[in-house]
Amino acid sequence: MTPTITAFEASPDQGQGLARDMRVRWALEEVGQPYEVRLVSFKAMKLSAHLARHPYGQIPTYEEGDLVLFESGSIIHAGLLPSEANARARAITWMFAALNTVEPPIVELEQAPFVEGDKPWLEERIPMLKDRIRVRMDQLSNRLGDAEWLDGDFSAGDLMMVMVLRRLEGDGIVEDYPNLAAYVARGQARPAYRRAYDAQLAVFKAASGG
Repeated sequence: MTPTITAFEASPDQGQGLARDMRVRWALEEVGQPYEVRLVSFKAMKLSAHLARHPYGQIPTYEEGDLVLFESGSIIHAGLLPSEANARARAITWMFAALNTVEPPIVELEQAPFVEGDKPWLEERIPMLKDRIRVRMDQLSNRLGDAEWLDGDFSAGDLMMVMVLRRLEGDGIVEDYPNLAAYVARGQARPAYRRAYDAQLAVFKAASGG
């Protein structure tokens, strides 16, 4: 049975591969799994039909027969993991590290101008947020070292980490760490990534008439 995922009808990232359905698209492309896409509007995301799939009214979701999953980490956890038990456990650990340790301060930096844009402390707060991110980048860079991937072969842990690091594009932070910049570039050069990126971009172009 061909699984169905949900994605933005009009992605706020303008097709740049930062919306979270990109993570799922990439994972499915890596394992050669065909999939269908149900595009949803922001209005439809808050209606009962979509809330039955995702109780928080977000994307992506994943449906295959009676199985319905939400949260990109959970969906990717269902595939693209090593078969050897210890390697599998380590890949899952890196997925959690990407989502729970590396991504939160990045999201906080992204949201600060929108949530606190009118606050007098914002100008001082931004450098503090960037410093918090750099602490994590120092640690990640030291762990990666000269390796190609985080734990041997490419896995779901790398996929998630690359996608999280991409959220820093334009901030100049990852570029301060040559091994991390090269790591992200390797992920983006993978054929499965390119197919997923092109598929998401095509949706945006169709929606915008581009």
